[in-house]
Amino acid sequence: MVGYNKKISKKKVKTILLYVLATTGLMVSVFPFFYLFVQSFSPWSEVDRSLIPSKLTLQSYRFLFQGAGANKPWLRAFMNSVLVTGACLGISLISGLLVGYALSRLEFKGKKMVSEFLLFQMFYPGIILLVPLFLLIVRVGFFNTYLGMILPKAVNLWAIFLYSNFFLSVPKELIEAARLDGASEFKIIFRIMLPLSLPITTVIGLLLFMRRWGELLWDMIVVQDYKMMTLNVLLAMMSRGEYQDFPGAMYAATVILTAPLVVLFITFGKRLTTGIHLTLK
Repeated sequence: MVGYNKKISKKKVKTILLYVLATTGLMVSVFPFFYLFVQSFSPWSEVDRSLIPSKLTLQSYRFLFQGAGANKPWLRAFMNSVLVTGACLGISLISGLLVGYALSRLEFKGKKMVSEFLLFQMFYPGIILLVPLFLLIVRVGFFNTYLGMILPKAVNLWAIFLYSNFFLSVPKELIEAARLDGASEFKIIFRIMLPLSLPITTVIGLLLFMRRWGELLWDMIVVQDYKMMTLNVLLAMMSRGEYQDFPGAMYAATVILTAPLVVLFITFGKRLTTGIHLTLK
């Protein structure tokens, strides 16, 4: 009986230690976001001087939306981010869906070569193609345009790869039955395969959104007009320039940049977990 009680006490100690470690890790990871959020609502006289402000104010947000004292279009930059990210996301999902289906369920000449080429491109360092891609964008006249930001990021090889692997798990008999009923390939894709792939589509969509929303290097290179800059580019440029004396405004701009990611994670977090499990199977 004494030995049994000792085992129970050891388990309780281990459980308590695990909870303490998990809580500590959570607090460490959440604290930067808490600090960022609180400082964005702090009076400017208390920014970075007090962890908990004496009062909450919208001074930093008003400063941004009223032109930030230097005629920098912060609100338009946010809309530019929405436009560019939404366009890239939509094109990437559609192209990934179509190409993934073709590679997994259709037979055509050169299929193996195309699959191997796409696989090779996935592991090829993208930074090597940065200069040639930029010169190509300049040559075709897309420099300093929305198309210059959208088109090079519109097709994602990981989306194609994940869709292709998922479609291989769909029973072949289901597709053959649909063909016998007279369904076209596009009807099979959008009426059968797409509904079945909603969990993996959620994973792909969230990952692509986060990646494109946070894109900095390419957008900074291809666009120089303030009116066309995305929010993260404008934030990066202003934080090194005239806005160093306005840290509260920088915190507010960062909150605006982070907010869509938090909302998406809260909204689709459960589906994301389910989709990741399906992807790893």
